[in-house]
Amino acid sequence: MDTLTRFLPEHLQQNQLPEALGGVLLSVVSACTEINAKVRLGALAGVLGMAGTGNIQGEDQKKLDVIANNIMIGTLKANPAVAGLASEEEDTFVSAGENGRYLVLFDPLDGSSNIDVNISVGTIFSILEKPEGALATESFLQTGRQQLAAGYILYGPQTQLVFTFGHGVYMFTLNAENEFVLTKANPKVPESTKEFAINMSNRRHWLPPVQQYIDELLAGETGTRGKNYNMRWVASMVAEIHRILMRGGVFMYPQDKRDPAKPGKLRLMYEANPMALILEQAGASASNARQDILGISPESLHQRVAVIMGSSEEVAYLDRLHAK
Repeated sequence: MDTLTRFLPEHLQQNQLPEALGGVLLSVVSACTEINAKVRLGALAGVLGMAGTGNIQGEDQKKLDVIANNIMIGTLKANPAVAGLASEEEDTFVSAGENGRYLVLFDPLDGSSNIDVNISVGTIFSILEKPEGALATESFLQTGRQQLAAGYILYGPQTQLVFTFGHGVYMFTLNAENEFVLTKANPKVPESTKEFAINMSNRRHWLPPVQQYIDELLAGETGTRGKNYNMRWVASMVAEIHRILMRGGVFMYPQDKRDPAKPGKLRLMYEANPMALILEQAGASASNARQDILGISPESLHQRVAVIMGSSEEVAYLDRLHAK
């Protein structure tokens, strides 16, 4: 099977994509290979536990959050094609090459609450084209539809890279020689499913349409949906979306009533947009219960959003409940 370095030139040429764009992806992959080595060693490398610092969202950082963030920034700044980058862990954007053509946004370590208990985590990334003019926060505030590429790396039982340039989805697995080898091309998410993922402990905080929807699923074959559903919850978006990509399902992190000023918990630019593009390319859907994720016009780098992603039948059904 093709390794990533052999696959990319052919794919870029076939879809008339710039070579420099592929080079940015390779920089992301290089950084993530280094992060993977840190994750794999864990306690042996002294990288577990809290860092004693917080990020711009006011969340406590794990040591590996900080390490992964620094690795991503250092590697991407070394690529002259990168004009700037934005991280979930940084207050604002970071300037890179003054002649760069691309912007990279990323969550350096998604699901980091799972690090110390050895459950799958990952890195999520999005690549945009830099607009003309001086680099500014507004340069990054593009809709998800404008992404040139998006992907994630799953640090699980196998380390896997999943990405799209808007021309299908491709999955690579890291081998013993530290090479990413193509193991699946163009996965398709089934339209219907019997599996859902949500944090049930938050039920009392959900809005009525979500409460109704989950109650219908839990009613099983005796309820209005007429079939039994299974629930999953890993608390790592990368792991949740990867499972949906492989066998279908729906992932939800809805808005709730605890803080009316927050439309959701997950970040539009670093999490929702890249995952939405991947799932759309695999035949699935992604919504905030009001509109398609990829059509949302961002207002800030760290904007939060409600998320409903996965098998299109379930996403559309939940959208209809909200519309009522």
